[in-house]
Amino acid sequence: MYLMYYVDDSGSRIYTLKKTDPNGHLTHSAHPARFSPEDKYSKQRIIIKSRYGILKTQTPDPVY
Repeated sequence: MYLMYYVDDSGSRIYTLKKTDPNGHLTHSAHPARFSPEDKYSKQRIIIKSRYGILKTQTPDPVY
């Protein structure tokens, strides 16, 4: 069993072990994606993100 979540009407996450929420929609995995230190394509991803200006260092700071 994996920890899953769904978003309720107020926008907060509700965690569950079920595969569907009470409305019958599929829930999302609450676990992060797998990471491999031997990622063959990380250089290409960084090049693409820098080309389109979506790297974290290229975005403006959030306003709180």
